[in-house]
Amino acid sequence: MEDYRNCITVNAKIHFGKPYIIGTRITVDNVLELVKEGIPFDEIIKNYYPDLKREDIKACIQYVLDLIRKEEICVETSE
Repeated sequence: MEDYRNCITVNAKIHFGKPYIIGTRITVDNVLELVKEGIPFDEIIKNYYPDLKREDIKACIQYVLDLIRKEEICVETSE
């Protein structure tokens, strides 16, 4: 897969700083909501976002995976 940084960006002036797919105004969270609902990639493209490619949807998933991997999780233990 192409590096997601080539197709996803963040701009404070667009969608209040939410990450979106370059060349569109489609936000990563909008795409992931459809994926969460179990809608196949081809159907997302055909029925919701015809300007997207399968690689764009994969890039959205990779973007969020990388965010989660970088996130520092603090776990409190009771002693």
